[in-house]
Amino acid sequence: MKLTFRQIEPFLKNPDPKMRAILVYGPDQGLVRERAELMGKKVVADLNDPFNAAHLTGEIIEDDQARFFDEVNAQSLMGGMRLVRVTAPGSKFAVALKDWLKNNPNDETLVVVEGGDLRPRDALRKICEEADNATAIPCYIQDERDMGRFLRELLQDKNRAAANDTINWLSIALKGDRGRARMEIEKLDLYKGSDPSPISLADAQEACGDSGSQSLDDLLYAATGRNPQKAISTYNKLLSEDTELIVILRSLQNHVRRLHQVKSQMDDKGLPMEAAMKDLQPPIFFKVEDMFKAQANKFPSHVLRKMLARLNEIEAQTKRTGTPSETIVAETILKLASM
Repeated sequence: MKLTFRQIEPFLKNPDPKMRAILVYGPDQGLVRERAELMGKKVVADLNDPFNAAHLTGEIIEDDQARFFDEVNAQSLMGGMRLVRVTAPGSKFAVALKDWLKNNPNDETLVVVEGGDLRPRDALRKICEEADNATAIPCYIQDERDMGRFLRELLQDKNRAAANDTINWLSIALKGDRGRARMEIEKLDLYKGSDPSPISLADAQEACGDSGSQSLDDLLYAATGRNPQKAISTYNKLLSEDTELIVILRSLQNHVRRLHQVKSQMDDKGLPMEAAMKDLQPPIFFKVEDMFKAQANKFPSHVLRKMLARLNEIEAQTKRTGTPSETIVAETILKLASM
């Protein structure tokens, strides 16, 4: 069964009991883990329960497919539902899962699979979307608005509050990664200690600035700073660190959009640079403020519009065909760096 966007949250709260397998997949691996754990805990309170839960990796199944069938057909030693978790599934697992789903699977067993960024044609995703007794839950990179809501929920759990500009800055700096968001809120909670005051932008930048997006900032300012060599080398570094392509693309869009906003304020209203920058939310991080000013001064508005149009064109391709290839994004970065 394929879930629409509107069906995801209701399903997470109340999963269909007819489902024997749930695939959680997508580019946001922090959200994949979180939702997979949530589904697993609908079956067992402890995911490491030695009697009612089993954890298989793709490597284990590749070496011994019989192990998967042993686990899904086993009876609970303590009674009740049994959970089989599968992480990092390989190509052979899709075949095994399809066979099990077709042959009247044990209705006392739930299989929860943590997948990667699967494309529509990937066998595992197709199987779970087309089967009547399985479902696929996508986990896409959240935009700043969704991440802002999530951050406020985390802060509320800590009995903390934060200013709007703090939330805005963190939403961009954390790049849509819920796993990192949890770690950064933990860090901020420790940083504030017994201080009950709301978390300010200065608090967030002091506690989380180094872990924000230093490499990503290097890429942004190199791409719009006519430094193609540094832009490409930083781009390759980000890829090696498993930064999602869509995150890189959206960060570039946001950077150029902010440059254009400031330049337009300067041109249309005759505002000085400092006044034009005051409307930016979140404000420019102090470590890159001088570079931002230099680029806002250097580029005419029509060039920034051309940059933004190119980036929007790439995003449109993403929506039609899935995440753009590394080559397309690399070519786009080089074109930006040569403008």
